[in-house]
Amino acid sequence: MSHPENDDAARMKVREMVKDIRVAMLVTSTEEGHLRARPMYVQHIDGDGHTAWMFSQAGTSKHEQIAEESEVLLAFSDPSHQNYVSIRGTARTMHDPAKQKELWSEGMRTWFPNGAEDPKIRLIAVHMEGAEYWDSINSTVLHAYGYLKAIATGRPPEGGENAKVSFA
Repeated sequence: MSHPENDDAARMKVREMVKDIRVAMLVTSTEEGHLRARPMYVQHIDGDGHTAWMFSQAGTSKHEQIAEESEVLLAFSDPSHQNYVSIRGTARTMHDPAKQKELWSEGMRTWFPNGAEDPKIRLIAVHMEGAEYWDSINSTVLHAYGYLKAIATGRPPEGGENAKVSFA
């Protein structure tokens, strides 16, 4: 079982675990109360680590869903390092050409061919309120070790580190 961690080291660990994972699943609620997830490219996480920024096309259902219910979840997965993070927060959408230009990278032109000042761009900012992470040892090592431990002791191995982190 995990215990809440509220210190800067725990928040730093969350930021470190997600910094190289560029795609997260953004989970919103539909007006019917169903959850909907879609992959989103996380363009930037502010230096304070409290806000994640994503570019989006205006007029999509996720903007309507965020306007109706701003609480969202970002789910990050890095199976090659056995790192998994879920971040809950409050989302808002905006059209801010100056911020779009600040966050722009040329690779975004694939989705937004008219560049950073395209009037169809909307930014999604997720203010992080809490997170939970699972930092596991390599699955091959865990499996081999776990197999031997299970045979010797009849108990499964410890699966790595799990913690809940507050950004509030």
